[in-house]
Amino acid sequence: MEENSYKNSETAPPIMQGAPPPIDQRLPLIDWDRPPWNRWSFQRVSEFLPTALIRKGKVVSPLQYSLIDISDIEVKGPSGEVSNINQFIEDTYTDGFLVMHNGKVIHESYYNGMDERTLHLCQSVSKSICTTAGASLIEEGLLDPNELVTNYLPELSQTAWKGATLQHVLDMTSGVKFVETYEDRECDIGKMDFASGWKPAPEGVDVSKWPKNIWDQILSLRIKEAEHGERHEYRSIETDIFAHAMERVTGKRLPEIVSERLWAPMGAEEDANITVDSNGYGLACGGVSASLRDLARFADVMLNEGLSAGKQVVPISWVKDVRHGKHGMPIKQYFDHGIYRNQFWVEDSEIGSHYCLGVFGQLIYVNPQSNMVAVKLSTFPTFRNALFTECTMRALQEIAKQLN
Repeated sequence: MEENSYKNSETAPPIMQGAPPPIDQRLPLIDWDRPPWNRWSFQRVSEFLPTALIRKGKVVSPLQYSLIDISDIEVKGPSGEVSNINQFIEDTYTDGFLVMHNGKVIHESYYNGMDERTLHLCQSVSKSICTTAGASLIEEGLLDPNELVTNYLPELSQTAWKGATLQHVLDMTSGVKFVETYEDRECDIGKMDFASGWKPAPEGVDVSKWPKNIWDQILSLRIKEAEHGERHEYRSIETDIFAHAMERVTGKRLPEIVSERLWAPMGAEEDANITVDSNGYGLACGGVSASLRDLARFADVMLNEGLSAGKQVVPISWVKDVRHGKHGMPIKQYFDHGIYRNQFWVEDSEIGSHYCLGVFGQLIYVNPQSNMVAVKLSTFPTFRNALFTECTMRALQEIAKQLN
């Protein structure tokens, strides 16, 4: 699949150019997130999918700058090979890269036609954004992570989530069966593409019994394959359970909740948006598009224990629980001492450094020890690339080392 994409140093194909574009360069909706199309589509989601605005507020929180040249910082690859930041940016299909240290932007760069105002699809970084917008609902007592999901969504008593708590879905430790094999268009995540409105029906597949929206899909999941709380299994739909609970207790739509409780208070510079299904439900698990700078603002709020310009935007209790909360389910996917907490990938719960991660190379890094955050927006040629992700993490660690 990789040979079908193109790097920043190469000439981009004329995707969607012309009036009208030639047939062979028109975006195929069934493959809009695959290469080479994703290098165009991830910056233009609202042009081909229905979206709702996540509105910014009236006051923008200004970013401070103290730019330095990090291009020649050496980065060692998994096999010991040595490159530098410039090469890493090229090799990992970067669209935008921003690093902040001690509250100031030290590096900001754009590629593949992106600029400071471009909204870029966040994929599963959306999970961390949407659940953090719900942190104040927990602080206010409208939601309790230790309460049963069915206390907020009683319809789920007929599903496999019966007996699961909100914390189980936040940590993805429920026992609900949901198959998330991205390359399989007919598994649960493939059905989610259809239910969310992201994709048309796969060619030749009878979708008459498939869910038509995310709520229908939630209600259809009735197989419990493990006891709640006994395993961690990454399943995107768990985020949407929490988001539906957020909507239920507030009586508001998710984009409005995210705007009022996170995006506007943190001083976002741009409106963000989120894809919506046929019910108007915003896809919490992956549908947010935002600018690089605003994602850096979000990261900075998490670094500063929920503060933005001296104002408590996110409850400090949430930030501390993300960093150090324990559910007893270690994960080995990326880290030796990692956990998954509240829809964040925690590198080390003793240190508190954590990531927001999304397929195709979306990443936010928060490192309290180094007082550093970073955001990388990308368009990998494949859903997951362990080598690219490892290279990114190594690059960030090297930058942090050079700054200290």
